[in-house]
Amino acid sequence: MLKIFVQASSMGQQVDDELKMYRRMEQSPKGHPGRNAVRTLLDTFYIDGPEDKHRCLVHRPLWESVLTFLRRNPVERLPSAVVAFVLRRLFLALDYLHTECQIIHTDIKADNIMLGINDDSVFSDFEEKELQRPVPRKEVDMDGRTIYMSRDLRMPNDLGAPVLCDFGSAMLGNQYHTEFIQPNIYRAPEVILGVPWTYSVDIWNVGCMIWDIYEGGSLFTGQDPEFQKYRSRAHLADMINLLGPPPPSLLAQGELRDKFFPGEGDFRTKNLLKDQVPLEELETTLEGEEEREAFLRLMRKMLQWEPGKRSSAKELGEDEWIHKHL
Repeated sequence: MLKIFVQASSMGQQVDDELKMYRRMEQSPKGHPGRNAVRTLLDTFYIDGPEDKHRCLVHRPLWESVLTFLRRNPVERLPSAVVAFVLRRLFLALDYLHTECQIIHTDIKADNIMLGINDDSVFSDFEEKELQRPVPRKEVDMDGRTIYMSRDLRMPNDLGAPVLCDFGSAMLGNQYHTEFIQPNIYRAPEVILGVPWTYSVDIWNVGCMIWDIYEGGSLFTGQDPEFQKYRSRAHLADMINLLGPPPPSLLAQGELRDKFFPGEGDFRTKNLLKDQVPLEELETTLEGEEEREAFLRLMRKMLQWEPGKRSSAKELGEDEWIHKHL
């Protein structure tokens, strides 16, 4: 499977950064069980285009993303056993990245987690169909460049385990970071506040994402009614409405603190605040008090204002709710 950077020269630093992460993984210890839960690089090369060279990254073939798999379900929610398996693999991957490679992923979302294929007949069937009935194509310029329609792979008879992919936004964990990172609605509070961040941003990210694919709706939207779009102040208000106000110890570290919490530390945009609604009231899909409480305990291990109070990937991989459903 190829990942092609369409204009390599204009994306030079991004390409180099992603390659740096793959090479760091290649140089890391091979024995960690999480190594098989991340996508690794097989090779890299350039091809010539009409106006530029294109960098190609070669990976082992995978099937489709967890997001696409999720959308096959009419209710757009994954069953407990599938979520537990995805989480177990994801925490193995993050423990490997954080402890062995010193890499922070920074962009964890359902379309960056791909399902493997343990069924080579998928590819031989694809080849046979292409030979018998080639996909439509057309020449698009005077140089004879041809573009092709894509052809979907059929459903494998044997799906492989989930794999964490896409290291184009990954960062080294042994450096000082205050950059803006992460998908908007999964952004950790320390990132919004300008607090130096580290590996625990990935843990917050997983907590938000897993609520999405298991509960069928986002914990935080960040939709600002005044601007009708995502704004950081609305996202912080969502967090306060769920978790209560941020601790002063976190605010004190934030370079952007005064933008949101001026003076004595009261939230500037109070009109966005509502009565606090705890996780227990937002969770409406699980049956059985014991099951519900175990899942909410897992969520609380990730969704903590203070980065140091979030559990590590290794600890989360051993969580009771996950192992109950494996």
